[in-house]
Amino acid sequence: MKKQAKGIIALSALLVAMLGGGYAYMKLSPDEGSGEGSSSMQLLATEAEGQGTVLVSDNGGNGVVKEALVVNATDELKVVMKDAPDENGVGATYTLKDYKDLDVNTSVVGTLVNNGNGIQAQSLIAHDCTDLGKYGLAEPKATVEFTYESGNKVKFYVGDTMSSKETVYFRVDGSNDVYAVNASTVANYSKTNKELIEKTVLAKPADEDFPIISSLRIERSDMDSDILIEYDKSSEDSHSGGTSATHIMVEPVESFLAVEKSTDITTGMFGLKGSDIYALHCTEADIAEAGLSDPFCKVTMDCDDGNSYVLLLSEIFTDESGSKCCYGMMEGGKVIYIISADNAKWLTVQPIDICSRLLITNYVWNISEMTVKSGDVKYDFNIALKEDAEDPESPVASDYIVKRNGDVFDTERYRLFYSFLVSTNGEEFAVGVPVPEGEPAASVSIKDSYSGKTTTFDFYDDSVMRSLIVVNGESKYYCTKSYVNTLIENIKRIETGEDYIKTW
Repeated sequence: MKKQAKGIIALSALLVAMLGGGYAYMKLSPDEGSGEGSSSMQLLATEAEGQGTVLVSDNGGNGVVKEALVVNATDELKVVMKDAPDENGVGATYTLKDYKDLDVNTSVVGTLVNNGNGIQAQSLIAHDCTDLGKYGLAEPKATVEFTYESGNKVKFYVGDTMSSKETVYFRVDGSNDVYAVNASTVANYSKTNKELIEKTVLAKPADEDFPIISSLRIERSDMDSDILIEYDKSSEDSHSGGTSATHIMVEPVESFLAVEKSTDITTGMFGLKGSDIYALHCTEADIAEAGLSDPFCKVTMDCDDGNSYVLLLSEIFTDESGSKCCYGMMEGGKVIYIISADNAKWLTVQPIDICSRLLITNYVWNISEMTVKSGDVKYDFNIALKEDAEDPESPVASDYIVKRNGDVFDTERYRLFYSFLVSTNGEEFAVGVPVPEGEPAASVSIKDSYSGKTTTFDFYDDSVMRSLIVVNGESKYYCTKSYVNTLIENIKRIETGEDYIKTW
């Protein structure tokens, strides 16, 4: 035998070994870079034995699967048809038989049928195998049985993953032939029922159907008072003042909300997602074990469409991965979720966390009367639209006349003083703190012509660094004393004409 022929035979044997039972079609062809008569091998095509073989079908046809049973190491999945296919046998959808009343992820459940029906082999691994355990098929990772609309049944088995991680051993009942199939195609056969249920605790409505949240109440074991947030109807009017938040806090203290801090609290129940599921079709025992029969936190959301939702949350715990979580469910619901503590913000929020901390938010030209006082200095301001001016859409100082203690006062200078007042911040709540006796260090009273409300802010010394703010006779906030000292100085400067101090 010629040396060249021996080399071809040896290489062919090597390729057969490398292809795991496949074959390579090869031919000798002239080497373009060599002299006439020389030749080299050219690999034209390769194909694994058994590649493309349809392993699961209705007697070789494109039958429609009516139901499927998947048994894996941890669960049993009963898949049934939800929506029948069209006249072409296309478009069938599937759900879980035992969980039709829950929000099943039908797209993933559908893969349990669609990926298996018509599945094709990547290659034949062993013909009429006598040692199935070698491939993980004596005790398979998953056993799947399809029942077709014709009444025919097909059962198949998913074994171990091959070393490449891209393929898995596979066998059809009634034959001991072992095939390799795409691993991603059969991956979902290892899922549990819990993994096939949507983890959205409360669905988020479409934008056009989103209701107004009339109120949101947070009751929590570690708080003496509830947090109650209510819809602020005046927020619908662009001339009413206030902050950009559509809601205000009314308990434990009345306060404006900071929109960027409060939105997740006010509307976050819609679209809330769990990271996992603790129990499906939960029983009273499940609810008690999760700490939800007497929940640590209860959030009640009432909407203007008449619907009311109650979210129950347990205390925070640390899961196996070290993440902070809690158990949660909708009152009257059937699913207990595991929710990240970062998403369940109601568990830790404090009133001061979501307040704007601004006390005075009235528009300057809404004010019709204002009184400021410190010690013996007192000024009464009256603000009115000029007689010849129409109610402007975008009012400016020149549209108004301001009087101080009955005398005409510079309108722009009044506006600058008011701009200082609106920087008043409540830095801490002082709910329930007794109102001090005696006169306050400074006092501001404003009447809003738009709302008709008069609000009085009294500032009392509390400590070397802190002052107490009393609103309409009730202690509400603490603020830095340097602000009050600056307020007192600016009240004095109303008369002198000096520039107002803007920092403290």
